[in-house]
Amino acid sequence: MSTKAKSDKSGTMKWWQLSLLGVACTIGTGYFLGSGIGIKMGGGSVILMFILAALGTYIVFDVLARMTEADPQQGSFRAYAKKAFGRWAGFSSGWVYCSSELLIMGSQLTALSLFTRFWFPAIPMWIFATVYALIGLGVILLGTKAFERTEHIFAIIKVSAIVMFLLIAGAAVLGFITGGAHQPRFPTSKETFLPAGLMGSWSSFIYAFYAFGGIEIMGLLATQLKRPEEAPKAGNIMILLLTTIYVASLILALTLIPLNALQGKESPFQVALGNYNLPFVPHAFNAILIIAGFSTMVASLFAVTTILITLAQDHDAPSIFAKKTTGKRQMPLFAIGFTTGGITVAVLMALLLPEELYEYVTTAAGIMLLLNWLFILLSSGRLLQLSAWGKIKRYLGMALILTAITGTVFHETSRQGFWISLLFVVIIGLVTLGMSFKWKKSSQGASYKSKKPLNPSHDNREGAT
Repeated sequence: MSTKAKSDKSGTMKWWQLSLLGVACTIGTGYFLGSGIGIKMGGGSVILMFILAALGTYIVFDVLARMTEADPQQGSFRAYAKKAFGRWAGFSSGWVYCSSELLIMGSQLTALSLFTRFWFPAIPMWIFATVYALIGLGVILLGTKAFERTEHIFAIIKVSAIVMFLLIAGAAVLGFITGGAHQPRFPTSKETFLPAGLMGSWSSFIYAFYAFGGIEIMGLLATQLKRPEEAPKAGNIMILLLTTIYVASLILALTLIPLNALQGKESPFQVALGNYNLPFVPHAFNAILIIAGFSTMVASLFAVTTILITLAQDHDAPSIFAKKTTGKRQMPLFAIGFTTGGITVAVLMALLLPEELYEYVTTAAGIMLLLNWLFILLSSGRLLQLSAWGKIKRYLGMALILTAITGTVFHETSRQGFWISLLFVVIIGLVTLGMSFKWKKSSQGASYKSKKPLNPSHDNREGAT
């Protein structure tokens, strides 16, 4: 069964709605909490890492949006990988992505539990993880429209939260709010800008990229655009907005708190505001952090379910996952059941590894997400006719991604996550190899490979971007 988008509900979304969904799927604990890990490793230099990560994110989404414009596919990036390199690429890309999103759900549930313990420190983390997982499943069961409406609301709340932080932190830096435990000062010395040297800055790169994770979900939703050619505009505006508020808020947070005030299990923004006599702010911001984490966790649920269905439709996963219930509201209960199993594992991890889980799983999820982005760039080289400038951008994007991945090997915090991701990749690689023999025997593999560009004249505008 083809993965070509044929939904009767497609073609109704406007570009700004896709931008808003992108913001909702991107801003989460990867930024609010993961950035604190990056700051501990890289100090003030994490600002530069975020700017470079934004550049890499733009390059990846640019080619993904152009492939979507030329050939909208329900399976998005995995469908393009399959078209570019063959069935093995679509299979492995889909399962690498599913694995990364399941890990992301684990990290999000752990972060949500950490935030909630701010109010209820005596309750075990796994109880919070279970509650949030059940509520998230409830949102998915309500259907795509409910998911979109919920994420639109969450996007507005999350952007408002960052704007609130910018206003309060800006007032503190300018002296309008006093009483902080530390004198506002941006870390410009070598000891604060590069506390662990260039290696520490290099290792922090993965957490900057992780804060932009979510653009691939925009690729899955772009098939519902009323005008698919507006996908690049939707993504570019979203990335510009995120980069601006990310960099501005990080600069203010680094100005308000010294590096040794961060413990890695608290949001740097929460710590920065907690230094001032503002009783309502820590509680309000903590509630917003929970909303942000829950929003991206639900987005991961949606993404895993969607990709699993397309894998099943292409016979790259058990066909039962493509089955939907009969009646007015058709639900992919078997696919949701598989996702539920993944959440259950995440909850058990939160129970067994309450302290170490977040940093390890966050790193592993970030690495596997970037591997999927690398697949997107590789696929675009075969499916788009890129100009000379487009090819340069593509190679630059791949270089940035590989730099972030290799940097995780050189720090004790991120190294464990690297080994976890490597284990997943090896397992998926071995399964793909085994399946390739089956495909060859059934003479099905050759029919999946196509190197033909999506549109010979498609990338003529590349040099202008």
